[in-house]
Amino acid sequence: MKRIAISVLMVIQFMMTPLWGQNETITLWEKDQLVISKDYEGEIHDTTDLIRIRKVTNPIMDVYLPSIKNRKKLAVVICPGGGYRHLAWNSEGGDFAKLLNAQGITAIVLKYRLPYEVDGVIDDTMPLRDALRAIQITRSNADKWNISGTKVGIMGFSAGGHLAVSAGVHYVDQDKLQGLDEINQPSRPDFLGLIYPVVSFSKSYAHSGSRNNLLGKNASQEKMDYHSAEKHVTEDTPPTFFLHASDDKSVPVSHSIDFYQELIANNVSAEMHIYPKGGHGFGLGFKDEHLQKWPNLLVEWMLLQE
Repeated sequence: MKRIAISVLMVIQFMMTPLWGQNETITLWEKDQLVISKDYEGEIHDTTDLIRIRKVTNPIMDVYLPSIKNRKKLAVVICPGGGYRHLAWNSEGGDFAKLLNAQGITAIVLKYRLPYEVDGVIDDTMPLRDALRAIQITRSNADKWNISGTKVGIMGFSAGGHLAVSAGVHYVDQDKLQGLDEINQPSRPDFLGLIYPVVSFSKSYAHSGSRNNLLGKNASQEKMDYHSAEKHVTEDTPPTFFLHASDDKSVPVSHSIDFYQELIANNVSAEMHIYPKGGHGFGLGFKDEHLQKWPNLLVEWMLLQE
């Protein structure tokens, strides 16, 4: 009987122990640090074909750790896209994190806040503060996760790319953004991965949906310029990887090209891959043979950042 009891206990423990994938979930802020609109009480999860999360008010980071044997020293925060209206949670988050784990890269999927009005005002800094806070928290856990605090990057898809690139140019505002002075860690990402990213809010090709959701429909020129990353590139902007498709009608490839040109003008290392076809939102690209290998390009580039 003792052997049977021990065997059953071992099976239960085996089932409860994560063998791969998500290892830990960390809440970014304490509840008393969050101001939540009554219209945003409770997330909405649409699981029709992929997981789309709306009305995010309590941001978290899901940590995916590779096996210790295979673990590299670098880590990356992943920002799913969704036009600042929803988050493409698995297709541009968890699925990609697992792929990176297979290459020994620690991945953190960020569930960042989506903008909402409080007393008639939209706080457009919420997503950016969440992204920079996630970088800080990752660095503060470097020893625990056996990674390097100087090898922490951020990447994003579409509007998540806008968030990632915003972190890459506005980390210098760390002392101006509420809550970021509470963790004694720098918020500058060490590298950026931009996948069919929204970059500009002020040019003719701006993605109006992302802009309106983040800033409101009557945003000032000053706000639009602040959230146009190509206007804020310096020689200290992190090295950047780009991936885009020429036939992207939702977020034209000009977003990537213009930011790339600013990086080159400022002597910042950059690598760009532009596919002739692919459209927008192709994720891992598994449905298109010519896109299937693009994640390998990013992984190879990221590993060179070690």
